[in-house]
Amino acid sequence: MDTSAVQLPFRDYSLQPAPRYINARCHICSVTGAIYNGYFCNDPIVWMHKECVELPSEINHLFHPQHPLLLTYEEGWWSCFCALCGETKPAKYFYSCSTCKIKVDLTCGMNPPPPAIEHPICHDHPLVFLKKRQEKTPCEVCKNRIIGSSYSCLGCELYFHVGCIHLSKEVNHPCHSDHPLMLVESESLTDNDKKTCFLCGQQPHGILYHCSICNFTLCIGCIKSPPPLVVENVKTHKHPLTFFPRGVYCTCNVCGVKGLILSYMCLQCGFAVHCSCVDLPQVMNINRHDHRISFTQHLGPGYLNCGVCRRSVCQFNGAYSCLVCPNYAVHSRCATRYDIWDGVELEGKAENIEDIAPFKVVGDDLIRHFSHSKHSLRLHKNNIIYDDSTRCEACGHPVEFGRIYNCEECCFILHEKCANLPMKKRLVFSTLPFLLLGPGNDVCKVLDCKLCGMFFTGFEYKSQERRQSDIDVHCGSLTEPFVHDGHLHPLYFDQKQKELPCNACQKTIRDYMLCCADCDFNLCLWCASLPKKIRHSNDEHILTLCCGEEANGKYWCDICEAELDPSKWFYTCFGCGGTLHVECVLGDFSRLMPGCTIDYRVYTVEVVFNNHNTRPMCSRCHSRCKVSVILKFREGNIVYFFCSRSCFLMHFSYYL
Repeated sequence: MDTSAVQLPFRDYSLQPAPRYINARCHICSVTGAIYNGYFCNDPIVWMHKECVELPSEINHLFHPQHPLLLTYEEGWWSCFCALCGETKPAKYFYSCSTCKIKVDLTCGMNPPPPAIEHPICHDHPLVFLKKRQEKTPCEVCKNRIIGSSYSCLGCELYFHVGCIHLSKEVNHPCHSDHPLMLVESESLTDNDKKTCFLCGQQPHGILYHCSICNFTLCIGCIKSPPPLVVENVKTHKHPLTFFPRGVYCTCNVCGVKGLILSYMCLQCGFAVHCSCVDLPQVMNINRHDHRISFTQHLGPGYLNCGVCRRSVCQFNGAYSCLVCPNYAVHSRCATRYDIWDGVELEGKAENIEDIAPFKVVGDDLIRHFSHSKHSLRLHKNNIIYDDSTRCEACGHPVEFGRIYNCEECCFILHEKCANLPMKKRLVFSTLPFLLLGPGNDVCKVLDCKLCGMFFTGFEYKSQERRQSDIDVHCGSLTEPFVHDGHLHPLYFDQKQKELPCNACQKTIRDYMLCCADCDFNLCLWCASLPKKIRHSNDEHILTLCCGEEANGKYWCDICEAELDPSKWFYTCFGCGGTLHVECVLGDFSRLMPGCTIDYRVYTVEVVFNNHNTRPMCSRCHSRCKVSVILKFREGNIVYFFCSRSCFLMHFSYYL
């Protein structure tokens, strides 16, 4: 592969100063550990050491004096074989010479190992540098196997890791000045010994520094780069803060968390703060609220629960509040979570008022919508005739109830609520805003909502985050607090941490869910977006969503004629007493526009109504297609029909 100099991605990233202390993996050097005064980017979400961002683009290296070495980036996760140390490391960034086709990893590029060390710390004799050897020998310091390059004492036939030669067997550290710390193997510690690092909380493997008297442990990374002993940050506190190298049982004045904490303190004021709570952003946007929120040292009265975790907030500690919404507050730890905050400090930055309206009013009850700019749409308020084939271009559902916009020159129709969907909005599924996109042409690519698992061809909300998938407008329209007739309490978004069933359909929840803060009730996003009223060709009356009930007798579905479990949500007709499965009424393709042709990978598939006198057999499960909308695939003279998403995917898995 050509490793000539290319435009380095991190040069174009919108970098923001990271919090003073954070545990993360550096995007450039790939080292995981504590990052002090580094940089953060929210798209993609990465952290970087300050010194890594400031790496020179070109270096002159003693190992390769013929040509300069250029800082190089390779897309993907490639291995870098370092021509200097002989090790192969997973790395995206390295130094290279395109003329000689050699690579040097970042460590060897900036801090090349000397060919010999006359007076090493770890040994009494001089050591010489060796490239990677075939024989796997243990390191004399950490006792772990040496896989890559090493240093060796040729007289004693002892070998040392490159990273271990400068490690002292005993160190005095400012975080533990009472006793020296001894270099030990983690496996030599007993179950009663503390094996996690006191500073970063990580549990190192291999070697660490430990005080057996105090049962105090530090990892190698925190030994090399300890936290600053004094911090002057007027945003956190008006006086300088001194690092207190002992765990103190107290309450952090910034986040309000009480417990044994490692803190910076102001003895003059009795002020204590976590290392990670120093230098918190003062103004920010989060994906749980539409307005900016600002940090305050003392929240004050009038606030009940946190807008993220729904637990109570304390008026005497620091938190974030909204200047527009008088009762909205968020814990500082909740607000700065990686899945909540976009990482951008907004203090001193003017707020841009964006026009997110999806249409412009051009007359009385007349609009020009972004998705149909060639014609105007007129609002119809009454006398809307139901027709299953007349469907909303945004959500794919039939035009049944409520007001609609339609084009008088073509058959383009939108529900009024779909026409008012904002062009840009914040959703809990990403830290960056989502943009509303309209449908494609007659031949369109079927989209797969990652939240509810349904195919759709209508409007989508597209995240500005590169790794995010498509979200249909049904899931994108859900807001919190979510109030539903199927539950007494309001519901809030959460991401599942374990396998949980949906209380409506009793299927395992995929990813995000709506849950109750007061009781054990969970709702998947598919069930949360079910229409409360709907029409079906099987019944002349309006069907109403029934949110489960207790029954002694048996219920039967009027469509498939199979038994219906009344504890699950189902549709019922109050006029004739009929009951119907939700999956029989809607099916897996209810969000696809009938009559359109979709591109699924390399295949062209038709979306058709299942409204003939004789319903076709599903080509996969070989049962009668019962749902209103099915998929049709033609291969030569053979026609295939599919009744469900699983049947469709299983059929095409044989072709891929």
